[in-house]
Amino acid sequence: MRGKRLLQLIALAGATGLAACGNTTTNSTADGGNASTPAGPPSITSEPFGQVGGTPVIRYTITSGHGMRVRILTYGGIIQSLEVPDRIGHVDNVVLGFPSLVGYLNNTGSAKTYFGAIIGRYGNRIAKGSFPLNGNEYHLPTNNNGNSLHGGTAGFDTKVWQATQLNGGDSVSLKLQYVSPAGEMGYPGMLTTTVTYTLDHNNELRIDYHATTDAPTVINLTNHSYFNLAGEETLDVYDQKVAIYADNYLPTDPTQIPTGRIAPVKGTPFDFTSPTAIGAHITADDPQLLLARGYDHNWVINRGNNTGLVEAARAEDPKSGRTLTVSTTEPGLQFYTSNFIDGTFTGTSGHTYRQGAGFTMETQHYPDSPNHPSFPSTTLKPDQTYDSTTVFAFSAR
Repeated sequence: MRGKRLLQLIALAGATGLAACGNTTTNSTADGGNASTPAGPPSITSEPFGQVGGTPVIRYTITSGHGMRVRILTYGGIIQSLEVPDRIGHVDNVVLGFPSLVGYLNNTGSAKTYFGAIIGRYGNRIAKGSFPLNGNEYHLPTNNNGNSLHGGTAGFDTKVWQATQLNGGDSVSLKLQYVSPAGEMGYPGMLTTTVTYTLDHNNELRIDYHATTDAPTVINLTNHSYFNLAGEETLDVYDQKVAIYADNYLPTDPTQIPTGRIAPVKGTPFDFTSPTAIGAHITADDPQLLLARGYDHNWVINRGNNTGLVEAARAEDPKSGRTLTVSTTEPGLQFYTSNFIDGTFTGTSGHTYRQGAGFTMETQHYPDSPNHPSFPSTTLKPDQTYDSTTVFAFSAR
């Protein structure tokens, strides 16, 4: 990243004193606590969170009025923390993240985690950093085993987005916008993207993605939050149960590019059609698990002919009773179990993250779709709009 060291110094200076200001509008800390938010209408507040290249970064805190609170940065559209109550009302932060902007700016290279970020222009992998479109071959920076991952070396997760607050009745929204110039990271067309986070009084976080282009391009947006429903300060998620409503998944080659085969999950460690502990089969002697060091695959959601929101997955922590239900308009879901987190990252609570610290549920089109004509298309044309919705609904039982 150009000027990376300078940006990190600027961010460090801007983040000074954040510990003092970080709780000015909250009733519990980002790492959880027994205090819960008083019932009331949803609300939103903001505060400075450092700078990137002289551009201020703002942190927004959205409260549901029913015990849930989410903090979102204009840098990368990052969900920095997401606090929800358990079955007895104890509040914990259930996503992985860094306590300051410096943590995100320093998180680069092969160890990059993309904690909580908006991913674009193209989430997941594109083989060898190239794809054909309208008779042209486009080349992207490669940053993962010779492939392009999550939009390249400076994807949407590294941008400062323009923010607008939207208030209305039983919900509050934060609308983020970024205009990606033609040729950025090798992608054709100027892409205008908005991502709107909406939190309502039912403790549902809705993410609406919208984009337009002035030339044919490819697009695959998602959010890269890592969940730990027991609280981000706990060791791992292996005892938490997951159900993924998909009869098939996409096997990959050794560089984690889909082979093109759509394979049944039945009789394999990839069968989450009923609630199954994440750790139940993660160490099985399966070639796909061995190459990814765990789960890092795309499931083909059972959609039938439904083009609207469908329930794609559910996760539950048996100890706390917290439950996450994921609904989406997307055809795929990338389930990743923090296989390459190695104990070098310190989270919002001061806890060190290790392998298995969280899991992602990245709703998206399939990886490498531009190179697989049989996959659902990710091409966007000037006379079209890209629209996608995902809902993360939290409860406790």
